[in-house]
Amino acid sequence: MSMCSSNIGSKVEDTNTSLIASLLPRIAAAVVVVLLIGSIGMACIGVVALLGPAMAHGNNVEHADGQIVAIGPGENFILKTASGKQFSFECSTQCRASLGHMQRHLRERAHTDVYYIVGPGNTLMVLDVD
Repeated sequence: MSMCSSNIGSKVEDTNTSLIASLLPRIAAAVVVVLLIGSIGMACIGVVALLGPAMAHGNNVEHADGQIVAIGPGENFILKTASGKQFSFECSTQCRASLGHMQRHLRERAHTDVYYIVGPGNTLMVLDVD
């Protein structure tokens, strides 16, 4: 009887070992798939961030960022960059900016991204403000 119980004990240990051995490759494969999907997602986000403004507004679009320091007349505004430069932007009919949104950025001193083109007489014509 003792011989029989020792055989059962070794079979249970063999079953546990084989179960763990069969699960490890599956867990590793799942981790690899999750990392692969995550890295592809991050690459796609990066491409859209780089090419998105040009695709939405055309090839001649430039970008500036900073804080809005003054608004007016109308939706025209002045943006101060991190380096201290101030740019005066004109918001024309092409401008996709809400006056209320810009006023909130001014009031909260929020970081503002401006997409613009250089117009006649070197005027900075706003296309989008965020």
